Amino acid sequence: MSESRDDVAARVSELREQIDEHNRRYHALAAPTVSDAEYDRLFRELVELEKAHPELISPLSPTQRVGARPDGGLSKVRHDRPMLSLENAMNDEEFEQFDRRVAKALDIADQAVAYYAEPKFDGVAVCIVYRGGELARAATRGDGEVGEDITLNVRTIKSVPLRLAEAVDLEVRGEVYIARADFEKLSADGVVNSTGKPFVNPRNAAAGSLRQLDPAITAARPLAFFCYDATPATCERHDEWLGRLRDLGLPVCRSGAAVADAPAGLEYFRGTLDDRAAREYDMDGVVFKVNDRGVWERLGARARAPRWAVALKFPAEEAEARIEDIEFQVGRTGQLTPVARLTPVFVGGVTVSNVSLHNMDEIKRKDIRKGDTVLVRRAGDVIPQVVKVLEDKRPDDARRVSLPERCPAGCGGAIEVRSDAGAYCANTRTCPAQLRRRLEHFAMRDAMNIDGLGEKLIDSLVQEGFVANVADLYGLASRRDELTQLPGLSDISVANLLAAIEASRARELHPCIYALGIPEVGKTTAALLARELGNFAALREADADSLVGIPDIGDIVARRIREYFDDEENRAVIERLRDELPALRRMDAPRPATTGPLSGETYVLTGKLHEMTRPDASRQLEALGARVVKTVSSRTTAVIAGDKPGSKADKADSLGVKVLDEAALKALLAKAHGAQASATDEAEP
Repeated sequence: MSESRDDVAARVSELREQIDEHNRRYHALAAPTVSDAEYDRLFRELVELEKAHPELISPLSPTQRVGARPDGGLSKVRHDRPMLSLENAMNDEEFEQFDRRVAKALDIADQAVAYYAEPKFDGVAVCIVYRGGELARAATRGDGEVGEDITLNVRTIKSVPLRLAEAVDLEVRGEVYIARADFEKLSADGVVNSTGKPFVNPRNAAAGSLRQLDPAITAARPLAFFCYDATPATCERHDEWLGRLRDLGLPVCRSGAAVADAPAGLEYFRGTLDDRAAREYDMDGVVFKVNDRGVWERLGARARAPRWAVALKFPAEEAEARIEDIEFQVGRTGQLTPVARLTPVFVGGVTVSNVSLHNMDEIKRKDIRKGDTVLVRRAGDVIPQVVKVLEDKRPDDARRVSLPERCPAGCGGAIEVRSDAGAYCANTRTCPAQLRRRLEHFAMRDAMNIDGLGEKLIDSLVQEGFVANVADLYGLASRRDELTQLPGLSDISVANLLAAIEASRARELHPCIYALGIPEVGKTTAALLARELGNFAALREADADSLVGIPDIGDIVARRIREYFDDEENRAVIERLRDELPALRRMDAPRPATTGPLSGETYVLTGKLHEMTRPDASRQLEALGARVVKTVSSRTTAVIAGDKPGSKADKADSLGVKVLDEAALKALLAKAHGAQASATDEAEP
């Protein structure tokens, strides 16, 4: 006698509940109650029942972790609350300084601050939103405010519950990672990244796997997840809250612990460091959070990091390597950078074979020679650097390094040593190395965002004469047929490249300014110039004195900007770019300077004000003609400091800039308002 549909539905529901509970016990509690074989049997039974009765399939079924491929790319998601970074402490002393700051801010200098300590996982930070206990959305950290929607991919991670043990609303924060053993197997199986190269470390593999457009690919990768926080919290102590999250089914690292004070925290840190190699996952330090969540809001946050947490980083890993050669690379401004070619060495989780030596002064200071054995460190576990030469291992044939007389890129340009002690190829017109670097910079995501214009393609375009400057990119559409003849370029890849170039025409003014590669003008300065001057023509014609009048623009930056626009070749390229980029043609009026009794004065606000908010204070100051900026400089008129002002007040003291309290601010505003009213009365007929 065949089972009724109701019987099948009941069995399907029972199996889902059993499998969800086994997943919770395995991933969250680390206390499985069935064998792998029994778990597989239950899972297979559910798969067969759903296959026979597809009308019973639910998105929350554990069999449905792989969803459909999304249309287009990954969409953007704005976080409900910012995903902040962490302040780093690089040694015991810096951690103890953090502890003293916390105690002072809480006004408990005579008491110990208790912390919760846990490994700082070397993975990818994600945010997972549960509504009514069901997984609704997942996103990458992105820039902290906006990330990418990776919901379909996160659903494939077995340690991420699709449904919590209770129907609660939670925004969960955690880390996606790949265990070391799983990464080794991934590498042994020949799995590669999107460029066809092997992943360099577990974190790199986790990041690449999370951003796949096909969830089936993500599902095939051995991703795992640890939860380290969620809101809204229902416990006062962080360790109790993590226990509550574990009960809900979220996997929480079991090696975290509450510590009574900073010395106990350092003891935990040293134990974790000693145990580092034995852990199943990579980590690069220990995170300490004030265990009393009730004071988190009171302690607050800086622009990018909370004041109630710190990451105490492990010492940088070091290894010995031999310098096989020292070569000079040419950058987009023509500057030469010496690079040491090493015998490959594994350090800090990656294989290092090239290390920048920065400049000739650095080479002379450390007496680095070809053939030397050197100590290599990954600074901050990111940037490899030569710490020192091991002189006792120096061979007799080790050779000193000198600057080349002509450009090492083969353009024949003479080498000039300038006042900044840098060496430059003087051939800015036709040096192919400089052109390649300028094109790479122009195509960057924060610049013109031309996806697909990578290093290899740029090499081909330059070598075959398709481009002689960045403006030539906008003429490539007329040479589509010729482009398809280049090695490695198909009709589809050419179409994608041309579409990306076309899309770049819509970029706003500040990324266009950044894309030009003006020396000393980074992303932040480009945005400042666009905001303050309002249009490109104003920037192009501005003299150095007027540029220095812009907050945070110094003499050197102003001079570099003026030199860039005075160069005839640059002006010729810019004229062509103006024909292609609407942002360079728009004649938006520069932001008018507000007149008033405080015209020409610049203020910085820091700390907490009591009788007005900082935004309100900013509006009042600006209405009276003042500028309000975020950075303290020697040109700042005064810093307005409320409670807990932080480093800006200290910087003001060091620069001799006045620091005013809230009472002085009120007096300043009252006096300025009085002066404004008098001026208005005098102006009336």
